[in-house]
Amino acid sequence: MSVRQACVSLICLGLLGYFSYHMFVGEYGLESRARLQTEIKTLEGERRGLQALRQRIERDVSLMRADKLDPDMLDERARAVLNFSHPNEIIIMTNPGATLPKP
Repeated sequence: MSVRQACVSLICLGLLGYFSYHMFVGEYGLESRARLQTEIKTLEGERRGLQALRQRIERDVSLMRADKLDPDMLDERARAVLNFSHPNEIIIMTNPGATLPKP
């Protein structure tokens, strides 16, 4: 085996080692891919939770539209925001320092 053949073999072996190392550890390697797969699963779970929240909010908003206004939803929101109640309702105070709502 000549010196030239030995140098070519060493260079090829070095390149093979270099690319093999980066195939596993590099920025686009297998370890990075596994980390990205884990992150994708986490973000998909978060996305599903946000979609459920959005659907609930859209449902509540659709009940408040003028063309199909739900009287119960309107009454519930008005009471919560304005802190009003009907005179014949029984009010159970959960906070002892709270004041009575206006009739």
